Amino acid sequence: MQKNDIYKWEVLALLWLAYFLNQADRQVFNVVMPLVKAELKLTDVQIGTIATIFSLVYALLVPVAGYIGDLYSRKWVITLSVLFWSTATMFTGLGSTVFSLIMLRSVATGGGEAFFGPANYTLLASYHKNTRSLAMSIHQTSYYLGIILSGLIAGYIGEHWGWRNAFYIFGAVGVVHSLVLFYRLKDNDVLDEQKQNSLVKYSDALRVLLNTPSAIVLTISFSGLIFVLVGYLTWTPTYLYEKFNMSITQAGFQSMFYTHLFAFLGVILAGKLSDKWAKKNPSIRMMMMGIGLLTAVPFILLMGNANSLILIYLGFAGFGFGRAFFDGNTYTVLYEIIPEKFQSSVSGIMLMIGFSVGSLSPIILGYLKPILGLSMGISLLSFVWIVCGILLIITAKYQIVKDINKVLEI
Repeated sequence: MQKNDIYKWEVLALLWLAYFLNQADRQVFNVVMPLVKAELKLTDVQIGTIATIFSLVYALLVPVAGYIGDLYSRKWVITLSVLFWSTATMFTGLGSTVFSLIMLRSVATGGGEAFFGPANYTLLASYHKNTRSLAMSIHQTSYYLGIILSGLIAGYIGEHWGWRNAFYIFGAVGVVHSLVLFYRLKDNDVLDEQKQNSLVKYSDALRVLLNTPSAIVLTISFSGLIFVLVGYLTWTPTYLYEKFNMSITQAGFQSMFYTHLFAFLGVILAGKLSDKWAKKNPSIRMMMMGIGLLTAVPFILLMGNANSLILIYLGFAGFGFGRAFFDGNTYTVLYEIIPEKFQSSVSGIMLMIGFSVGSLSPIILGYLKPILGLSMGISLLSFVWIVCGILLIITAKYQIVKDINKVLEI
């Protein structure tokens, strides 16, 4: 095995841990939310607003991050992003008012995380050509484990040592990892040469997206995915805490464990099947994404309506397994239909739109909570994935092969 073949797996490991911390830091607030709400005497709408502004700040900055990732060193974009959001996470523990939490959590942490995604995915993809879907799927497992472990650890820290210490500890670990990235992460030399030979215009990247029907549908569906996931991640720990009188630790862990355990299993399966089947049928990746969302729909309804914890956990598991088939193919599909020089910029645009739409979910569910209840609010999320699943299947059948071939002809 050549040195570069070995290093590409080190890149995966470095970015895996960075993404793990990214998702863990993001979930800490959702887990300790009841403690924050009680100590600072916040309303459901105020709590939802903090989560919504986080996603909005992320959405506004991520296209800028994507464009910067196409122009400058992705190593430095990633490293500085990890350092910045981790520092902001630590300072969130000092928050004492809604305004301070918005500035430290929503603006500073959300802004720092925005610069990670596009550069992270594009650098990983540049190192993994023939193993791209497998690498992306393995990388996605850090998302699931980050949320599961943060739910358990942050809940325990919050209950025993206070919610502020949860932010201090998670942020400090991220600062340490940014130093590891500084010494070990390297840019892809081939990609650097391409950057020097051809500067990217943001307007050109936007035009490429708008002229690619499959990319438009992928962006719409990604927005639907994020809308449901942000609502789920924000309110499900509170849902179990209030409905079943669980402790903060139990609610933080149980609300995330079953979903992300089965998503972990599903995404590995999706990555292997996707790479295997796509050789014969290029449309299969997007078809799998649509089927995955539709498969998850009855499980969303189950977890929103069941009165038995066993049935709710079953709902969590099916929800996680189904959405994994979307997760395991998202960026692989995007990079098949978008020329390489525009990939970071276009992924930034997709993330911007997705998180702009998704940012509305926490505040909408917070508003509906005293009116309809969280059970009904969670159930209503299923309709979003019905629409997205149907769109993906139709596009996979009639359009995506045309868009893939158009990129191959360039």
